[in-house]
Amino acid sequence: MDLNLLRGNLDLILLSVLEREGGYGQDISKRVDALTGGEIRLNAGSLYPALHRLERAGFLTASSVTPARGGPPVKTYLLTDAGRAELGRRRESYRSFDEALRSLW
Repeated sequence: MDLNLLRGNLDLILLSVLEREGGYGQDISKRVDALTGGEIRLNAGSLYPALHRLERAGFLTASSVTPARGGPPVKTYLLTDAGRAELGRRRESYRSFDEALRSLW
């Protein structure tokens, strides 16, 4: 996967995955990997800064949750109403771009 494509679409990827259900960082990363058949793999160096940026923008909320398996609390992220609206906007923007690009092929 071209890293520039990943960077340019990381927020869309994260918002899309969190639309289905919330999760913590490693869980989100595993879900992206599974849902894309391993085509998109997120590392902590890009995942956590993006989650924090989306939280600061008001698109996600975060809370500390103690895992059922025990251990230290983990930060769990949920999509906000503003995040759902942003996801819709980004999907439409991506659809328009995809259509325009495909017309060139």
